[in-house]
Amino acid sequence: MTSTEDRPAADASPSFRLAFVPGVTPGKWVRIWQERFPAVPLTLVQVPAPEATALLRAGEADAALLRMPVDGEDLSAIPLYTETTVVVVPRDHLLTAVDEVPVEELAEELVLHPLDDPLEWEHPPGLPAIERPATTADAIELVAAGVGLVAVPQSLARLHHRRDLTFRPLLDVPASRVALSWPEEHTTDLVDAFIGIVRGRTANSTRGRLAATPAPDKPKGKGADAKSAPRKAAARSGSGGKGARGTTGAPKGTKGGKASGGAKGAKGAKRGKPRRRS
Repeated sequence: MTSTEDRPAADASPSFRLAFVPGVTPGKWVRIWQERFPAVPLTLVQVPAPEATALLRAGEADAALLRMPVDGEDLSAIPLYTETTVVVVPRDHLLTAVDEVPVEELAEELVLHPLDDPLEWEHPPGLPAIERPATTADAIELVAAGVGLVAVPQSLARLHHRRDLTFRPLLDVPASRVALSWPEEHTTDLVDAFIGIVRGRTANSTRGRLAATPAPDKPKGKGADAKSAPRKAAARSGSGGKGARGTTGAPKGTKGGKASGGAKGAKGAKRGKPRRRS
């Protein structure tokens, strides 16, 4: 008898774990997954940006939506899109007077650079703060308190939105690239299926190794059957119809199909015949 430990992994119910870092919104791809593979649950795992690759290497997620660069040859990555970099400022700041901010305009501003900064600066703009905030969320709080400005990907500015703050696109600065990453040695059928989704493959594409499950047909409602029942009954009786009434040999209007009724009808027809004048 085969023990539980000896069963092949394929016997277990399949599932897919997708990690994502703050600011990244996987909703569109998750909806497509649920439509194509309703029998395979997809679990979302939110993870701080600096911990995303460690999560993959630990096997705690099958794939991750994270920010590049992805260090290490053991992880594969597909760049998906590039975000706009913005500068977050108080609503009454002078920079709100323009639609886009050249990076040179930050030269005399105190610009915060959190330790989890996703932007790769060769020369950080602005005047440096005495201490670097631990997180982007901490930097946003300092901006709201009137302590400097911060440059972040636009999705993070929206994630940490406050009524007393706003942001403007920042020109001529590094941008954050979002990628799908997974362990190279664990490119499973499920991972390949999700790669197909983010790359825009259709459900009928032959490139994926995991076949999409079609949605079950909707059963016909009782109302439709009830409406069709009289038509079906009429169709069955259509071969007899009026002829079925005449199978007794009696014309229309006779009682009980008796022969006497037919005779009376004949006399009535005789009396009704007009006489010819001589």
